[in-house]
Amino acid sequence: MAFDLNAETPILVSADNARLDDSSGIATYTGTVELTQGKTRLTADTVTLYRDDNGLSRIEAAGSPAHYRQPTRDGDGETDAKALRITWSASDRELTFEREAVIEQDGNLFRGDIIHYDTVRRVVTAEGGTDSGNGRVEMVIQPRSTKQGSDGNSESQ
Repeated sequence: MAFDLNAETPILVSADNARLDDSSGIATYTGTVELTQGKTRLTADTVTLYRDDNGLSRIEAAGSPAHYRQPTRDGDGETDAKALRITWSASDRELTFEREAVIEQDGNLFRGDIIHYDTVRRVVTAEGGTDSGNGRVEMVIQPRSTKQGSDGNSESQ
């Protein structure tokens, strides 16, 4: 999903400070920055937007950590991701979470030094790092949940 440049919904930006350079197509926002488009939300300490002839081409966010949230495709939950650096590339259609990256969805957790998310193919790839932690990629997958049916028997969801 990520930010959708073809959607009718605009991307809204709020920050404490902004610096816009029309000649280079770069806008830098600092101080409690928030980008929203519909229910997709990015918060960070610093966000830089890059524009080219086709419009918005890249978003770079840095924070301690920066947070990215979007509804799941079925709309029943939310993907919550955080990293010290988050980059979104329009041409690659990819979100990259770098340094202390964690993605959580419905109790499932994915952790690594660098996590790439292909927003079209919905493919996640991750790399462990040597800077922090044990240098490995970690994943926690919740078991299928069960609930009690009206007859008292367990039903699988």
